[in-house]
Amino acid sequence: MTLSDTRRADPFGAHYRDMLATLSDGSVHRNFDPYLDIDWDSPELAIDPDDPRWVLDPEIDPLGATDWYRALPLDRQIEIGRWRVANVVKVGLAFETVLIRGLMQYVLKLPNGAPEFRYCMHEMTEECNHIQMFQELVNRIGVDVPGMRPAFRALSPFIGVAGGYAHVILVIGILGGEEPIDHYQKAMIRAGDRLPPAVLRTMQIHIAEEARHISFAHEFLNAHIAKLGPSGKAVCALAFPLAMRWLAGEIMTPPQSFATRFGIPREVFREAFWRAPHSRRILSSYFDDVRKLADDLGLRPPLARKVWKLLHIDGDSSRYRSEPPRRLNPPTASPAAS
Repeated sequence: MTLSDTRRADPFGAHYRDMLATLSDGSVHRNFDPYLDIDWDSPELAIDPDDPRWVLDPEIDPLGATDWYRALPLDRQIEIGRWRVANVVKVGLAFETVLIRGLMQYVLKLPNGAPEFRYCMHEMTEECNHIQMFQELVNRIGVDVPGMRPAFRALSPFIGVAGGYAHVILVIGILGGEEPIDHYQKAMIRAGDRLPPAVLRTMQIHIAEEARHISFAHEFLNAHIAKLGPSGKAVCALAFPLAMRWLAGEIMTPPQSFATRFGIPREVFREAFWRAPHSRRILSSYFDDVRKLADDLGLRPPLARKVWKLLHIDGDSSRYRSEPPRRLNPPTASPAAS
């Protein structure tokens, strides 16, 4: 079959191919290099280990919302916050390596002319840049954080490879990793001057490029899930909440060594990750956009909705992509209204 015949036989149609071409063009013309676009040695980006902006924001970080953390002396809050931010960054770069493994396995099976090939290669290139950028930031923060929890670190080489052979599940899993990190970083960006400048700059770059990556995942799932039969869609309906909850836990929950290092009481750690009502609202808010996508794909039938609820990641869906979360602290009724 010639390449032109392959294009005519494209099962996903011109819209899908055009969308991926647009995303690829964006990667060519709007990309960032971690050593050209960040002046790491500038005084403005110097890391101050005693910067009070390391203190965890209670609206963003569930540990920061605990009475235990807020009762600590300022210097201890700063120390814990610096470690926490550095470890989230380290976990983020580790997740990128899993994503790259999975996408590489996937693209090597694609036929000539497949619309996904070029875009996926662009995404992997950008993820390599993100890995360099995040590791440079961790090095400069100067905290020797472990990143992933031990079990996920041990399994990560196999997760990426296995995902390449179940490409729809792979992309659902990619969303499960990208959405919590993207949501966390956007919330921190919205906090504005409450971030150390070097952290702010790396997050700005990451968010800009992750917008393309998340757009690809949405377009990919829309195209590929539409071609599945009833049994395949049923599997995906359950895979969505299971992947989201599992990966949010792996990415946003620090390892036990964190609690040991800073003497965090067991009950405080358990409530912060993710048993307290406030922490569960934060957890659920990571997936406002994903719930909208699952709704649009028809993947939230009653049984699947029960799974979302049992895993404490149910809730309202976004009205549009990247809608700011407005439900973490709903306004209280006035005395007159009550």
